[in-house]
Amino acid sequence: MRTGQDELIRRHTARRDGRRRLVAAGLLAATLAFTSACTGGGDKPSSWQGGGENEASGPKAAATITAPAADAKDVPASTGITFTTKDAKDATVELKDAAGKAVEGTLAEDGKSWLPAGALEYGETYTATVTATGDDGKPATATSHFTTMARPGKQVRISSFLADNQVVGVGMPLIVKFSRAIPQDYRDDVQRRMSVTAKPAQEGIWHWVSPTEVRYRPKEFWQANSVVSYRVQAGGLPLGDGWYGRSDLTVDVKIGSSFVMTVDNRTKKMTVTKDGKVVKTILVSLGKKTTPSSSGTMVVIEKLRKTVFDTMEELGPEEGYRTKIDFAQRLTWGGEFIHAAPWSEGVQGKANVSHGCVNVSMADGAWLFANTRVGDPITVAGTERKLQNGNGWTDWNMSWDEYVKGSALPYQPAQDASPSADPGTGDTPTDEASPTPTA
Repeated sequence: MRTGQDELIRRHTARRDGRRRLVAAGLLAATLAFTSACTGGGDKPSSWQGGGENEASGPKAAATITAPAADAKDVPASTGITFTTKDAKDATVELKDAAGKAVEGTLAEDGKSWLPAGALEYGETYTATVTATGDDGKPATATSHFTTMARPGKQVRISSFLADNQVVGVGMPLIVKFSRAIPQDYRDDVQRRMSVTAKPAQEGIWHWVSPTEVRYRPKEFWQANSVVSYRVQAGGLPLGDGWYGRSDLTVDVKIGSSFVMTVDNRTKKMTVTKDGKVVKTILVSLGKKTTPSSSGTMVVIEKLRKTVFDTMEELGPEEGYRTKIDFAQRLTWGGEFIHAAPWSEGVQGKANVSHGCVNVSMADGAWLFANTRVGDPITVAGTERKLQNGNGWTDWNMSWDEYVKGSALPYQPAQDASPSADPGTGDTPTDEASPTPTA
């Protein structure tokens, strides 16, 4: 048994030994620090100093917001968030307004940018937060604030020829128009904000037919009974010379059955197929040699149950005419129609006597009118005149290789399903003009 004196000796010895160990440890640390400085390793902490443990305790991934710039002012309301990450397996973006309300949006497929579901509010301050997570499961965040511009005074209206839930033919191009010409240098920016979703998925591309109009068609005719949604997210988007997109545009349409008409000048007959099966053969009379019909692929632009073809002003009193027409379906801006022509029924299937139109009987005109839709295609072959591109919706009169040249972005063949477009609100669709018809 230890005495009280023995216990006091033991405690004194322990304190003395402890002080010796502390002094020794301090000398060792000083020696290591001195050695590190002499060997040039000061910028890279040694594991003896615990540097490796400190690095391991933080997140492996990193994130940086590249645009909009931190505290940026007068940012376009169309802005997206672009960012970079390092060693990240996953990245998310959160955007909130000044009141803390989250803004809906979509991460790009390449994982490098994020686009709001709609144009941002003008004159609003937003906070963007990008969170990157590495394979260690630890998140790293980057935060940035920016303020959008005031509402611009010069705005471009964006409209669609087609209305929501309209049912159209398999040859119908999607048509978007701008109230002001879009400069060449800005068309690629616009096209990046244009998306099409088709169910089932079908490859297609946008084609600029003029500075104020862009159209979309698939590589082949639309598949019958497809559901198509297209979107132009151009609200607040800079469009050149101080002009900005007025609002976003979203349109949902349906494709009807496959109703395809082909006309052979050699036989003077029209063959009609529906969903791949021949359903009717119709006798026709095309344009006479002085006013031949156009050979090429067109689509039905508009349908007029009753109308009047009046060419008196255009052709004068000697050659002009004013004629009542039934079951008229426009094919070109120049005035070529499919229509009933009871005056030529005796020569239909035998001779061409029209002024460029596809003449059919009253009965066949009524049948066609009852079965066609705007956007149904018709191909005329074997006449003396070739269809001029631009004279109507001639998107199908060009080969696919020709059509893709009208895109403002390089063509990339589709690999998977078409990109999706989120639903939203858009401008009111508008109609086309109606040039002078021919009979």
